Amino acid sequence: MNPQSPVREIQRIRYELRQREVTVSDVEVLSPEMVRVTFSGEALADFASQSFDDHVKFIFTTPQGAVVRRHYTPVRCDAAARTVALEFALHPEGDASDWARAAQVGQTAVIAGPRGSMIIPMDYDWHLLVGDSSALPAIRRRLAELPAGAQVTVVIQVSDAREHCALTSAASVQVHWVHDEAAMLQSISDLVLPAGDGFVWAAGEGSQMRQLRTILLKEKGIAKQAMHIAVYWMQGVSDVHERLDD
Repeated sequence: MNPQSPVREIQRIRYELRQREVTVSDVEVLSPEMVRVTFSGEALADFASQSFDDHVKFIFTTPQGAVVRRHYTPVRCDAAARTVALEFALHPEGDASDWARAAQVGQTAVIAGPRGSMIIPMDYDWHLLVGDSSALPAIRRRLAELPAGAQVTVVIQVSDAREHCALTSAASVQVHWVHDEAAMLQSISDLVLPAGDGFVWAAGEGSQMRQLRTILLKEKGIAKQAMHIAVYWMQGVSDVHERLDD
């Protein structure tokens, strides 16, 4: 008799939605197109984020006085130290990118959320993580959290080789860097998935994520319940966060 596959369930946790006033305590340039900003403040004493897939709403005011709200992944959070770090992709244009480029210690902002956590089990036979630069913070956090023995394939789309970076993990990780949308989709189409039960997490631009989902479903035969695909942004649209689970 063949042993049955373990039953794995995605756990969803809800939090009380709060807005927290925070202050920039550190700014770290990770690459020409990515900046990590660490925020601190007593309001973070009870901040909770239990999943790499979490997102908070970052709220700030532009020099022109406009209030802007954008979604970001809390990459590092330490309730005891009262800190949380967000990573900003530096696009050529955009209020949030402009804010991050000019960020300085002592600036203030507001962080709202997260509303909840979707906790994906870590004991799958394999994991596939896919995304563009907007998904890199979540991928970076997931890799840091996965244990030794986990088998992980990562496909990341960035603008060019200058954006390639070291990704720290105790897991066994294979990373594929690609430099345009077509290359990302082709990489997934060509990918030979390992045997066993796996889970796919992906995030990025809306139209690209819909194409990716079709490849995973129709070409790779991945069941809907074994993947989570999120839209982090769309061309010409601001403040987007959508899940393509259905």
